Amino acid sequence: MAATPIDPGAKPKARKWERYNPANVLADAAIARLRRVLPKNFGVNLGPRSGQAARPSTNAKLKAFARELLSTRLDRSGARIRTLALGLFVAYAAIGAKLLALGLSHDPPQTLKAAADDAVSGARPDLLDRNGAILATDVKTMSVFAEPNRIIDIDEAVELITAVLPDVDAKELRERLASKKGFIWVKRQITPKEQAEIFHLGLPGVGFLPENKRVYPNGPIGAHVIGFVDKDNVGIAGMEKYLDEQSLTDPHVAGFTVDPASLKPVRLSLDLKATHALRDELLAGLDRFHAKAAAGMIVDVNTGEVLALESMPDFDPNDPGDVRDPTKINRINVGVYEMGSTFKALSLAMALESGKVNLGSHVDARDSLRYGRFTIHDFHATHRVLTVPEVFTHSSNIGAARLALMVGIEGHKAFLKKMGQLDRLRTELPESAEPLVPKHWALLNTMTIAFGQGLNVAPIQAVMAVCALVNGGEMMTPTFLPRTEEEAAKVSHRVISEQTSESMRYLMRSNATHGSASFANIPGYYVGGKTGTADKIIHGHYSENKVFTTFMAITPADKPKYLYLTIYDDPLPAPEDHGFHTAAYNAGRVAGALIRRVEPLMGVAPMKEPPNQPFPIIARLGYGADADKTGKE
Repeated sequence: MAATPIDPGAKPKARKWERYNPANVLADAAIARLRRVLPKNFGVNLGPRSGQAARPSTNAKLKAFARELLSTRLDRSGARIRTLALGLFVAYAAIGAKLLALGLSHDPPQTLKAAADDAVSGARPDLLDRNGAILATDVKTMSVFAEPNRIIDIDEAVELITAVLPDVDAKELRERLASKKGFIWVKRQITPKEQAEIFHLGLPGVGFLPENKRVYPNGPIGAHVIGFVDKDNVGIAGMEKYLDEQSLTDPHVAGFTVDPASLKPVRLSLDLKATHALRDELLAGLDRFHAKAAAGMIVDVNTGEVLALESMPDFDPNDPGDVRDPTKINRINVGVYEMGSTFKALSLAMALESGKVNLGSHVDARDSLRYGRFTIHDFHATHRVLTVPEVFTHSSNIGAARLALMVGIEGHKAFLKKMGQLDRLRTELPESAEPLVPKHWALLNTMTIAFGQGLNVAPIQAVMAVCALVNGGEMMTPTFLPRTEEEAAKVSHRVISEQTSESMRYLMRSNATHGSASFANIPGYYVGGKTGTADKIIHGHYSENKVFTTFMAITPADKPKYLYLTIYDDPLPAPEDHGFHTAAYNAGRVAGALIRRVEPLMGVAPMKEPPNQPFPIIARLGYGADADKTGKE
């Protein structure tokens, strides 16, 4: 058989094993893909296109490279295994380092921070008294949380946790752990001992978060002013609530990211020493007179700053208990009462300011004053004509009613409105009360309100009105924040003349020397004062033996700096008081003890001699010379 001639230009036939070699197939596919992607003038010859002659050298090199890359020859397996092992080692080392870093980190995972952000209590600024003493501050505490979706055995977790925290309700905890939520609180603000015991339980899904806990180092002292917060450090009452309303607290940022020290402290007008003394004296009187409640305050008459305020029964803001307990209200701001004869100061100031009377005028108090079926009489009747100062020192209901009748209904209403007695008084404290004003103000209302019956106001309203009567005639809103006299002048307005104001100072001084305020006439402090005893309304009728007593005192009476208020609800007579339970015997006595104790704390030394010309304006008119006369008339 003749041999087939070999064409020297023909392409050699590929062997079968070579045709299906994976390296060749992959190399051909790679070359085809590169031809589609690369531009024509890229400068790389990838072999023949359709209709072009092949360039074996370039093709052969690419195929050789591909075969070399994908070759499974045993002589190269060791190097590849070592390279792969090195890569895996590096990867696992990086993962291990990350896990170690997370394990040593004290910060909760980022996902937990997000879950707890709304739950953790925010930081609050410190509250300080006027001298820098701490009234409220934040401390760091730990709280226990759980992630129910990570709890392995709910029953075991509940049993172990409640063994350490017996006050946690087991049934409620089991229900919350079964909810499979992402985050729940187990107990807020635990002790270090409890934290250590929970930690050693080693329960997965149970951990700790630092929180800000509000503490009040002075306990109940000043509690009604300071207020308190809930477990989330949100203000509930008092100045704590005011801080939130004024956006002075941290806007609810998680406690582990906020340092309370970064928040500027807020200074109050309270004086801690004076507040402690006020509370102490009120409590002593509460026990001595077996009263149902007591309250009191001290105010700077020239600035309107409240230096002390207490209301008993009170509470400890560290553990306030039932916030809805009506016996623990702030009686100075929230309670409204008939203020009794302390209102006669307003009635006499109104009559003097109207010009219808002066300190030398006379008022007929010989007989009771009748109006329809109602009769107005005096507690200590004199049955004679009284001078205007005697109406005040004898606390004559008849005299006060007649003076109010001289001014008339409209004039009386206008004066009381100007003195802030007919509208709600708002201060920084969120708590305040609306006065109870007669819906139909008739002549009888003017007569009874003149001596303190028929109009119920918050005691702080009456106090600020009397402050205006004695500070020269300037009416201002009280404040629980520091305020200078210059700042007070910008927010005050004149309500009576300087002459009327000096007349009221003289009347209050006279009442301390030879009137019903003698129990508060502490030597060396030139005290002026006014008592107020109001019969309590029981089941719609005035009681014959239950009273609400009030006393207001000013020091010194010639140039007042401080006004003291003391209140007792339903006091009983002390054994030595022969059955008397009027204001002079309880509220007046306590005010005297308070003045004796507080004035030195304020740096006020007792006077060795009374001032030479305490009331120069009315002295030029021929009055006031008897202000320091002692003894009853």
